[in-house]
Amino acid sequence: MTQLNNPSITIEDILKNAFAAAVAVADPQIIVPQYLAKIFPAGQEPKGKCLVVGAGKASASMASALETYAKAHWPQASIEGVVLTRYGHSSPTTHIQIVEAGHPVPDQAGMDGAKAILNLATQLQVGDVLIALVSGGGSSLLTLPVEGISIEDMRKTTEALLRSGAPIEEMNVVRKHLSAILGGNLARVASARGARVEALLISDVTGDSPADIASGPCAADYSTYLDALNILESHGLNQEVIPASVLNHLKQGLAGEKPETLKDIDLVDAQVSNHVIATAYKSLEAAANYVLAMGYEPIVLGDTITGEAQEVGIAHAQLAREHFSKADKPLALISGGECTVTIPAGIKGRGGRCSEYLLSLLAASADMPNLAALAADTDGIDGSEKNAGAWFDGVIRKAGQSEKLAPQTFLAAHDCYGFFAELGALVETGPTLTNVNDFRIILLNK
Repeated sequence: MTQLNNPSITIEDILKNAFAAAVAVADPQIIVPQYLAKIFPAGQEPKGKCLVVGAGKASASMASALETYAKAHWPQASIEGVVLTRYGHSSPTTHIQIVEAGHPVPDQAGMDGAKAILNLATQLQVGDVLIALVSGGGSSLLTLPVEGISIEDMRKTTEALLRSGAPIEEMNVVRKHLSAILGGNLARVASARGARVEALLISDVTGDSPADIASGPCAADYSTYLDALNILESHGLNQEVIPASVLNHLKQGLAGEKPETLKDIDLVDAQVSNHVIATAYKSLEAAANYVLAMGYEPIVLGDTITGEAQEVGIAHAQLAREHFSKADKPLALISGGECTVTIPAGIKGRGGRCSEYLLSLLAASADMPNLAALAADTDGIDGSEKNAGAWFDGVIRKAGQSEKLAPQTFLAAHDCYGFFAELGALVETGPTLTNVNDFRIILLNK
């Protein structure tokens, strides 16, 4: 199937080019220098110690971009620091150490790197500058438990939350209240020593709140110990799956025996600023502009769509059906937001929320042979495998039917990766070195 305005471009090309446009607008190599020039205008550049720390799937690329900019524009600054990123997401740097660590389940490398970051922050003095480079994935990478909680206990807690299907926002509320860095604690340490804090954030969360991006290491936090305990209870996570050290700490915090996360009142006299430099919505707009040029009328459904991936796929099939019945021109339904996948005990599963959503959409749209779609994570990794996501058009749909691949069988096994791999319909980009949440596009051709 081809797009009528340009017969040389296939539907597959349009889907993948729209995704590429969404990713490109969040490229740290482009946006980090732009924001550094705004934050530190001419004559106000850092002139002394400049500590650069951070965590996330995009943070190493952000660090590389910062070093290049500083070399050209900050001749009097002394740059050093540590940035944590997921395995395989590193970028070349000279003065800033890049540490690769486990995600989404934390490991010892991440804990050691987080310790190094906190230690450097405790050495800051009045007049120094702390620049935090933060992106999605930072919550698990910055896992430095408070005293009394081991990395193994944090790992068990994270795994239990993941398997429960808890939304990422809820997971992060729990992690903030177990961390020595998250929930504004990094900014608390730096500002207490008189340092200026500037955090650059690439958002992968609904609402783009600095408190939610990587659990807000430099932002005031709105959540409480009570919220964290209520989240565990709502998902049935009790002493049988959550370590005693974790539950005891949260209960002590609720009783006022442990300090709360950073609050707005703590920042009244502090030099702390958070700058959101890339968002999911900006990426959706970039994709919309691309498909408009290709002859489609874009409809941006928003960047806040959440829920069980299979249920969202079914809902979007119905939404596409409604739009299709009224349209007199090709349409593109574009959305972002992070779905969840709840995996029952005893099922391992393969893939992630993007391929699960997409297969559910394919199964629920059997009456729309002209529907094509792509779903992929902008960081380049969808769940347990190495693909960013998957795509399909009418040809892929027919191939699945001829090979007798039953979508419902793969959905029940949570093996949506396997379905699209059989058909050669995976989206494989490798790590993109940015992260603005998931990207979904549905093309409707008359």
